Amino acid sequence: MKSYVYPASVRNSMEDFLVREELVTKLKNRFTTYGYNQVRTPAFEDYDMYSLVSGTVKTDDMIKVIDSTGQVLVLRPDVTTPIARMAALEENTVGGNLRYFYVLDVFRQANDESRQKEHTQAGVECLGENPPEVDAEVIMLAIHTLKDLKFPNFKIEIGHAGYFKELMEQAAFSKQETEQLQTLIQSKNLAEIEPFLDRFSLNEEIKRAIMAIPLLHGDPNQIMKQAKKYVINEDMQATLENLSEVIKLLDMYGSRESVSLNLGLINHMNYYTGVIFQGFIDNVGKPILMGGRYDHLGEQFGKTLPAIGFAFHFDLLLQAYEQNKLDATNMEEDVFQLYYDDSHQENALSAACILRNKGYRILTFPLSNWKNDHQPTSKIIMMTIEKKQAQTKAGEFEFKNIDELISFLSSGKAGV
Repeated sequence: MKSYVYPASVRNSMEDFLVREELVTKLKNRFTTYGYNQVRTPAFEDYDMYSLVSGTVKTDDMIKVIDSTGQVLVLRPDVTTPIARMAALEENTVGGNLRYFYVLDVFRQANDESRQKEHTQAGVECLGENPPEVDAEVIMLAIHTLKDLKFPNFKIEIGHAGYFKELMEQAAFSKQETEQLQTLIQSKNLAEIEPFLDRFSLNEEIKRAIMAIPLLHGDPNQIMKQAKKYVINEDMQATLENLSEVIKLLDMYGSRESVSLNLGLINHMNYYTGVIFQGFIDNVGKPILMGGRYDHLGEQFGKTLPAIGFAFHFDLLLQAYEQNKLDATNMEEDVFQLYYDDSHQENALSAACILRNKGYRILTFPLSNWKNDHQPTSKIIMMTIEKKQAQTKAGEFEFKNIDELISFLSSGKAGV
């Protein structure tokens, strides 16, 4: 029998799954160290819950189904909304806030070339308090998680939903006009922003502040100084003070090199009210995570519940992880093959159980399956009349009993 090698297509699929599970485990471990507890929301939700809640996923983007009673349901289009509803029903909070995390699939109508309707999100929601310390800690959790994954280059862009919204209110733009301007700002289309603004009778101070938005991006200290030139009222001043405090707290965490300030950051979810942020990794053209503060969503479920959260776009995260070849898993080298003759079958099967309990991956075969054409890197354990021997890429080791074998494998000398 040859060294245990899976067919290439199966092996690639299994390796992808193992990498995916490895990522999920790392995210879960980091989320729990910040006091978050895992939750799950239903895959099917009432259509009315989303259609009656403003500022969330557009109804046209939802995948709708009709159950046997004629009720219209939607496949979970996001996780934040049902968590906000769940938290609003909680009578008490522990330690001042509720902290939830999730790894769940969301379903939306495809609006890109991939036509993929299902995506995995891994994220956190912190509900109940809204001081800058909570904002900074949530952003720090995102930074900490990316560091856990050992990405060599990443950046968290931080902005504030209130900055853009306040200018739109002062300009008295309609919803359609605001969306048109938002598109120009997001694409940094400086050539068309001024002609667009010239169509309106705007105060020169407001016009100047709007035109500056795409340029307010970079080092937090420098951008903060520039942004102060465009403050036109107390609300904008409060926005900048809030951002300044969050940046100062992130400095205390020692994470200044991981963040930049972007006052042109505008999220497509209209429920955001305060700090917003997104994360980028080299060679991935889209944000790998997005989040922010949404203090009024809970009110739509009958409870004032300030909140902040973020979610990783897990498929993009997996893509970046594989592109950077981080902690790649070798399927063949992970598996031990244990061969035994008839006289050692009972001992061999017992040893296999003990090794599996220790976390080793074991395949058992009768000696009749053995052939002398194994790869040099194969992990082989022989339990026969002639010998009891373990073979790894680091060499061979003879053992008298299972305790000696476990001691050898766990010593590091086996190269496993």
